[in-house]
Amino acid sequence: MVTADYKSVGFIGLGAMGAPMVRHLAAKLPHGTPIFVFDVVESIVDDICTQHPGRIFKSTNAKDVAEKSEIIITMVPEGSHVKTVYLDPETGTCCSDVSGKLFIDCSTIDTATSLMVKDDIAQNFPSASFYDAPVSGGVVGAKKGTIAFFLGCASDDPNLPRLTHLLSMMGKQIIPCGGPSLGLAAKLSNNYLSGIIAIACSEAMDMGMRSGLDPRVLANVYAAGTAQNTICDKFNPVPGVYPEAPSSNGYKEGFKVQLMRKDFGLAVEMARRVGTQLVLGDAGLETYDGASKDPRCRDLDSRVVYRYLGGNEDWQKEKP
Repeated sequence: MVTADYKSVGFIGLGAMGAPMVRHLAAKLPHGTPIFVFDVVESIVDDICTQHPGRIFKSTNAKDVAEKSEIIITMVPEGSHVKTVYLDPETGTCCSDVSGKLFIDCSTIDTATSLMVKDDIAQNFPSASFYDAPVSGGVVGAKKGTIAFFLGCASDDPNLPRLTHLLSMMGKQIIPCGGPSLGLAAKLSNNYLSGIIAIACSEAMDMGMRSGLDPRVLANVYAAGTAQNTICDKFNPVPGVYPEAPSSNGYKEGFKVQLMRKDFGLAVEMARRVGTQLVLGDAGLETYDGASKDPRCRDLDSRVVYRYLGGNEDWQKEKP
């Protein structure tokens, strides 16, 4: 049985995903385990500390978090942010002695940046460990505690039981992917497929609806047939088909279309680097690039691609 005795935990990056993840830690970590947090938006830090007095504590920067914490989790938007968080010479986690500490980066970034940070830590602090652990499940999953972690470590890694125990407080599945950066490779592959499915689902729903079908009937058909997929089931791009989907809430509180464009682009770059022949990659990237720049879609959930492609969002006014 894995010990639950964590001396202290740090969390850097309290955005749409990070904030609910921290709240799960506050609810499930042993009562005597302090949580030290930092985000570049100070008001976010103040809010979450106020909501959890005596449990979550404000830190001044990433270095401060690392100095006070035994295990440090990071969740930031891009590779450049990961570099800053870990390697900034004045405020980064690694500008002080972090020997023996565990770092878990849940950001979705390029594999090269992740490996660079890992190698830097390994060279300067051999007893410290760095793992990539990107997540899937979106903001809804982060709030429900049902996200999946794609952990970049081997199944025989001695830290795996401790990592799994901690991550399970924030998510439902923890999948060891084999080694450094392979969690990211898995995530980029997943987001490429997810992005393609969202476009295909939007197109398929639109053609069925224009032919006279109720989108709720279409969703049931897909669920019963060979087209069944999670996007259609739980993140349906058509408003009103699945009540908890971001589309049914004005495409809010989901996975922003700009982030899908970023991840999709990273996946296409990875595919080219490893020699994969893509048929749909360029078309998908062009679609998300256009949607991310469209003022009707920007800052909204990536399934807003249905709107970008001209789908009917007002179908409920036309049907009983």
